[in-house]
Amino acid sequence: MRMRDTFIKPMHPEGIRFVAIFAAITVGLFLMSDILGWIGVGVTIWCYYFFRDPERVPPTGGGLIVSPADGVVSLIEPAVPPSELGMPDAPLTRVSVFMSVFNCHVNRSPIEGEIAAVAYRPGKFFNASLDKASADNERNSLRIRMGNGQDLAVVQIAGLVARRIVCFVKPGNALQTGERFGLIRFGSRLDVYLPEGVDPQVRVGQTMIAGETILASLHTPKEK
Repeated sequence: MRMRDTFIKPMHPEGIRFVAIFAAITVGLFLMSDILGWIGVGVTIWCYYFFRDPERVPPTGGGLIVSPADGVVSLIEPAVPPSELGMPDAPLTRVSVFMSVFNCHVNRSPIEGEIAAVAYRPGKFFNASLDKASADNERNSLRIRMGNGQDLAVVQIAGLVARRIVCFVKPGNALQTGERFGLIRFGSRLDVYLPEGVDPQVRVGQTMIAGETILASLHTPKEK
């Protein structure tokens, strides 16, 4: 890997217009003041960095569930999946990954499978690190049907600053583990509802890398 590639990452196309807007504002700021202009340069670089879209290499091995987002595990608890997905009304283990405005916000599929349902629901914009964000905030939910017939749910949740959830897939699409399926602007959270009988292999406070960090394994027996 070249040194340049360590610091300069490709940008997702969703970010092009935002970087262009920030750059145009920066030009105007320079006309007003050099200090304001250089502040604008810093904010423009941050915007580019926010929309970075680096390549990720999923772990090898069947049945591995990976993190759908960069960030920190904020909650692990039993919860009922969003009702709009049509899944059974029974609690599953929910792993929440909180993304700050400094994390990469491209979301990736936790597991290989087919999109069985996609459901968007408008809502509020509480801080995404709070427990009530799962129930009250704007969200977009995916139900992924795995090859063994089990379902896994992954939910994009808007946060205090985020005002736009983007989803690239629709029902019937096939996804590979770690494949991109959406993003959220700017600062947010993703919830993964693990299949029944599957325990998480992460802990609260652990740092996640989307598409690479293992959340759980379908082949690991649930602890009693």
